[in-house]
Amino acid sequence: MADLEHRPVLYREVVRMFPFGERPARLIDGTLGNGGHSALLLHANAGLEILGIDRDGDALERAARHLAFAGKRIQLERGNFSRLAELARAHGWEAVDGVLLDIGVSSPQLDDAARGFSWRMDGPLDMRMDQRGEWTASRLLNRSGEEELERIFREYGEIRSARRLARAVVERREKHPFATTKDLVEVCDQALGRSRPGTLPAPTLVFQALRIAVNDELGELERALAAAREILRPGGVLTVISFHSLEDRMVKQYFRRGAASCVCPPGLPVCVCGKQQEWRLITGKALTAQPDELAENRRAACARLRAAERL
Repeated sequence: MADLEHRPVLYREVVRMFPFGERPARLIDGTLGNGGHSALLLHANAGLEILGIDRDGDALERAARHLAFAGKRIQLERGNFSRLAELARAHGWEAVDGVLLDIGVSSPQLDDAARGFSWRMDGPLDMRMDQRGEWTASRLLNRSGEEELERIFREYGEIRSARRLARAVVERREKHPFATTKDLVEVCDQALGRSRPGTLPAPTLVFQALRIAVNDELGELERALAAAREILRPGGVLTVISFHSLEDRMVKQYFRRGAASCVCPPGLPVCVCGKQQEWRLITGKALTAQPDELAENRRAACARLRAAERL
């Protein structure tokens, strides 16, 4: 791990999910980031080839440097992970043995004030994972209707006072359009006040909600799960790491539906639905970081890993 700038979350658990060893295998890392997980998997599995996908051009440049040791065993592609099956086939991969999705903001993205992901640093209200995208967080705040803003704050940030916050945003932008993270933090403080002890700071949830909306993160995840099912060969493994309850709930429900062999209403004497089981659950419940990892990397505290085998 000395050659990486930061240790990826749940690194031991990820390596355990893909024990390919010496045999030839292909894996898609749909959210490549710095390439930390891919580097570990390439070191641990001598016969593994990886297609690394990321929509962040800066991340791909960093990953290319970190993964140069792998030579032709690593291929990089800029794009949305929802298109992972399409991108794999463009590289001549008709089926793969594993798919890894590490959903969330990487440390370099959070630590770069110019990207606007963190409320703790003043910078432009951007939040685009792909900087080629048209909609920034500031544009969304300045142009969306009050009802749409309320929906975003309520659904994606699970903020109880979403209506009050949306109204405050509209009132503020009529005087001064939103441009920086500081602008939004000030409105959060005024509209939501201080968070209760033991709860997340209000700006954390507001910034999460905006980031999800700007990048269509839940829609991307839904499409990526379907794409992973499409491209995985029988016996292939899908592993997903999520960082907040909305994503984790979506993954959990997707795997549970796919692992069910019958969805008939209770009480029927025989199964009539004809449903076939698509997944075998590898993780009965989400795996979380061990104490030693938490001591090294506080950002691992929110990480949840779920995995299933394609049938």
